[in-house]
Amino acid sequence: MEMSPEILNYIEEHAAEMRALLITLAGIPAPSNKEEKRAAFVKSWLEEHGAEGVYIDRALNVVYPVGVTADNSVVVFMAHTDVVFPDEKPLPVTVEDGKIFAPGVGDDTANLVALLFVARYIAENRLTPKDGGLLIVANSGEEGLGNLKGSREICRAFAGRIREFVSFDGGYGSVCNDAVGSKRYRVEVKTEGGHSYSNFGNQNAIMYLASMIDSLYAMKVPEGGKTTYNVGTISGGTSVNTIAQQAEMLFEYRSSSREDLKIMDAEFEACIAYYRAKGITVNVELVGERPCRGDVDPEKMLELTLRAEDFQKRYMNKPMTYGAGSTDCNIPLSLGIPAVCYGVIEGAKAHTREEWVLEESLMPGYKIAFDSILWHF
Repeated sequence: MEMSPEILNYIEEHAAEMRALLITLAGIPAPSNKEEKRAAFVKSWLEEHGAEGVYIDRALNVVYPVGVTADNSVVVFMAHTDVVFPDEKPLPVTVEDGKIFAPGVGDDTANLVALLFVARYIAENRLTPKDGGLLIVANSGEEGLGNLKGSREICRAFAGRIREFVSFDGGYGSVCNDAVGSKRYRVEVKTEGGHSYSNFGNQNAIMYLASMIDSLYAMKVPEGGKTTYNVGTISGGTSVNTIAQQAEMLFEYRSSSREDLKIMDAEFEACIAYYRAKGITVNVELVGERPCRGDVDPEKMLELTLRAEDFQKRYMNKPMTYGAGSTDCNIPLSLGIPAVCYGVIEGAKAHTREEWVLEESLMPGYKIAFDSILWHF
């Protein structure tokens, strides 16, 4: 069913406002676990445009419940507020050659703006879902060590009530309908250390950490699904003339297969045990865990996937792709809730400070977002 002329006119009439909101919102810092500034802005903006009952939960999600009662079933639409960068001062935003540049502008600020304007339309027109309730969520903690805290909190707070779950993230032209699970660890090595000349021969934490990294990179990944591993950061030592007493790294492994993730668990644990057996102190902290897909009804999953595909095909001219990803949908999928993730913009260089979105992609994207959500009204 095609979108009504009234809604298309609304999108056209508010295009300049949407662009302005994107530029404003993209400049507000929102590192994972420190999304307070964006959350406060989003809550205030929604209330200024007629949204009632908006609240910020304990995970820093901004939640706008529409037609939600104490116990009815709900559908969730979300886009995340956080970006990968640690900046707590305003982020730089520039516009050049038809592109809007800003750290996190496509992942996920532009998608968030589309979600917010659909929320505004719903509030201004006092719409009620045709079946159950609907949660519009500007969620926290999607990136890195945010560990999907926002998605987890929504699934906890509305346990047993969520019929389906959609996350606007990334660009259009694809549907992520499977979950890549992961484990993320901070691994610290400690040794006696000492002076580089007078204590030469003492154990060096950096040397053992480097040896451990070499061992981890010698692992053969399982062949069932796609499995990867990565050392993302390393640090340690005191000075050039000091035998390092301490060194640490952040290490992760991922897989689209629950079984293969368990194999990686065993490989990682064996590596740690090997170095501990040498008398080295190795401290391991689990800093992030994302689950793989659980047992989801295949018919409901297919229906949601095809609907997501249809909404995108109406407004874009590019081939569709499908696959697994590490997204906010990992949590509902692990719980057996049908969930998909797709974006409503086009851009490039995500997770870099040169990230940009194409201005001409915004209008088709807004239409995809409106169609996706208003289908439930």
